[in-house]
Amino acid sequence: MLAYALRRLALIPLTLLGIMTINFVVAQLAPGGPVEQAIARIEGHGEGATQRLSGGGGESMAAGRNREGGSGAYRGAKGLDPAFIKEIEKQFGFDKPPIERFLQMVGNYARFDFGKSFYRDSRVVDLVLEKMPVSISLGLWTTLLTYLVSIPLGIAKARRDGSVFDIATSWAVIIGYAVPGFLFAIVLVVLFAGGKYLSWFPLRGLTSPDWEQMGQWARIKDYFWHLVLPVGALVIGGFASLTMLTKNCFLDEISKQYVMTARAKGLSEQRILYGHVFRNAMLLVIAGFPAALIHILFAGSILIEIIFSLDGLGLLGYEAVMNRDYPVMFGTLYMFSLIGLLLNLISDLTYQWVDPRIDFSQRGV
Repeated sequence: MLAYALRRLALIPLTLLGIMTINFVVAQLAPGGPVEQAIARIEGHGEGATQRLSGGGGESMAAGRNREGGSGAYRGAKGLDPAFIKEIEKQFGFDKPPIERFLQMVGNYARFDFGKSFYRDSRVVDLVLEKMPVSISLGLWTTLLTYLVSIPLGIAKARRDGSVFDIATSWAVIIGYAVPGFLFAIVLVVLFAGGKYLSWFPLRGLTSPDWEQMGQWARIKDYFWHLVLPVGALVIGGFASLTMLTKNCFLDEISKQYVMTARAKGLSEQRILYGHVFRNAMLLVIAGFPAALIHILFAGSILIEIIFSLDGLGLLGYEAVMNRDYPVMFGTLYMFSLIGLLLNLISDLTYQWVDPRIDFSQRGV
């Protein structure tokens, strides 16, 4: 196991390099980069925008708009002074060749230096640390509730395999598997958050505006009240696969020889189920906890954060992509990828820990 873990750890830097290379190339080819975004703001909002972009040198930059000339390298730059365009490029670091910018980024990221946001007066690390509690709250509570719902339901379906209960709950599982979580989120907003019918739950954020003035117990209630809809949407959209995994694990164990032997000895079904079958069947289910957390953190919660205006990593990354805020975009991608790779390794090691028969070292990875 140690040799396998060391090999996987050694592969993480190469995997990160591949991920960052692909996304850097895609970002360079995509239209509407930060320079074009800056030009669009200047053309659309006038001198006030130039002052914000120049950090106080707005007069010289605004004057550059009225000079003859222009640059065909950027959409919307026609009629702007080339020196003015060069000044914007230097501000965003685009005065260097792409390969030089990429190598500089790789070197900085190796030291966990992600730079500063183009449009926010903050370091990327500070922004990520500020938004991370929201995403962690969603991920941990959703994973916990998904397990609390899926495991009892999967056990009940296995015990009543083929019954009316099993068939009826299978329809709920199929719907939960087929319909994405963000669609359930929209339905919950319409029904319970003032969309059209009821206004039982808040629509935005994880706390109320007067949260600081509340007592300790009131803060706890307010926090969980805000979590009901986003976590509920994620649980509804994510419980199906875990329920079926639990059911299939129990059915597989129930059919084994040791269960028949226990029944022949006269043990009760409750003791067989929870004294023998439960412990063996739950190994793979519990070992999959890190993988489930990865899926919720990096796949399911992004759209939920956007829908419910939760100021987490998902919303931060989405706004960075829309604004072409490359330091934030690449910084969050790097941290997402690193955390995901580490959690995947923990997931594999947990599988081997709970079931020593699993030997990943034979995979040649």
